[in-house]
Amino acid sequence: MSLQNTNITSKNYRKLSIQVSLTGFSYCCFDTLNNIITSFKEIKFDTSTKTAKIEDLFSEAFKNNPELKETYDEVMVIHNNNLSTFVPTALFDENYLGSYLQYTKKVFETDFFTFDQIPNYQMNSVYIPYININNFLIDNVGSFDYKHANTILVEKILDNSRNNDDKKMIVNFNPENFEIIVVQNQKLLLFNSFEYHTPEDFIYYVLFTAEQLSLNPESFKLELLGTITENDPYFEIAYKYVRHISFLDVAKLKEKNNFTTAQNQKHYILFQS
Repeated sequence: MSLQNTNITSKNYRKLSIQVSLTGFSYCCFDTLNNIITSFKEIKFDTSTKTAKIEDLFSEAFKNNPELKETYDEVMVIHNNNLSTFVPTALFDENYLGSYLQYTKKVFETDFFTFDQIPNYQMNSVYIPYININNFLIDNVGSFDYKHANTILVEKILDNSRNNDDKKMIVNFNPENFEIIVVQNQKLLLFNSFEYHTPEDFIYYVLFTAEQLSLNPESFKLELLGTITENDPYFEIAYKYVRHISFLDVAKLKEKNNFTTAQNQKHYILFQS
């Protein structure tokens, strides 16, 4: 999706990507000539004062990070929430966007729905973007394109599953929810998002999903991504119940930046936007 204004400037081969959520945002700058990431920053909001408006939190962060106000050829905004689903193109009707989400999410009449096209895989990603954040950004960065985080995530995972006939499960962690994605040779077999509070919640959903798809915990591959580290209890419990567990391989992505393997796993979506 694109939000445009008429600001035309000469090319400077710089692109800004901002991944937004209600708890903060992260951004990185790309040198598009050499296809490398030149800078990156993560900003967490203090959400203890429940009265603070999200626009005010963004406004404060923009004041403190002048880099966000510089000129870019291209700005990409990535909406990160669990309000998205995937619909095959053959079953898709633009007039009924809300109906695709209503069975899995709590949606309201007043919600604004939109979608990203994923032509390579004949499907669309339907979601609810943060309209108030988009409005703030239009005033502060000018024109930009926007996508859902899961659009980028699923497309990259499908790309990487080419010529692999084994079913593979990928779990992408966010602070309050995680996505489970199951793929097999560029086919999306399952996508779902779950809220979690404990390691037990997490492993329950993983094993339940595996059972639904006849995946044997002794043999299927589980790959982890996002805000999870090797020494946290979520990794430990998965290691206990699933034989083949690893972090998603980010070696190719690392070639384009100077960040650690852990940072490339945590910001996999942002760094590939």
